[in-house]
Amino acid sequence: MLESDPAGPRVTYYDDATGERIELSALTLANWAAKTANFLRDELGVAPGDAVRVDLPAHWQTAAVLLGAWWAGAHTVIGAADGAVAADVALVTSAGLDDADESEVAALSLDPFGRPLPHLPIGVTDYATAVRVHGDAFTPSGTGPALGGRSAADVLGDARRRAADRSWDTSSRVLSTAPWPDADAVVDGLVAILAAGASLVQVANADDAAQDRRRTTEKVTHSFPA
Repeated sequence: MLESDPAGPRVTYYDDATGERIELSALTLANWAAKTANFLRDELGVAPGDAVRVDLPAHWQTAAVLLGAWWAGAHTVIGAADGAVAADVALVTSAGLDDADESEVAALSLDPFGRPLPHLPIGVTDYATAVRVHGDAFTPSGTGPALGGRSAADVLGDARRRAADRSWDTSSRVLSTAPWPDADAVVDGLVAILAAGASLVQVANADDAAQDRRRTTEKVTHSFPA
């Protein structure tokens, strides 16, 4: 995506409850992913193969977190803690802090202006504050399982098959209201779209009355779920 269309829209995020609209190009998304990868490696000590739990909603910052974690070689665990995979690092919203017992916890405000979370418990890192000081280039040092015990190549192959089944390609603009509560949902609602070279319009708290107009203004070609 960086080679073919670095400046075109890659992830467009709406929250109809707040009126928020954020659009990221491939280059901007890659910069956020690099900052996240550097943050995870240099500040939280994540090494290739380490498990990182990501308990975040379907959001543009979540996309950056996941891409950054995979770039750093992390094995992402999606959603609530999974006893089968012990994670030492977790990235959560304020609502998930009570259930986060990992040794390193970063909290995301998901604020569109990058405002930090107030009154965080001692020992919890504010993602918005910490990530911005890290570099927007990253050199990986190794890989491990990426998602659900599968390698990045296996996840990518599965994502491409799912995209082909839905006729998503580089010309596709996919409007999605689907959440990302588990690994399959992340592959369906994010990785398959990016793997196809398509672009994502992710809508939270969708206002049904606004969707038809949005499909026109955003030049949407596909909806997910269909």
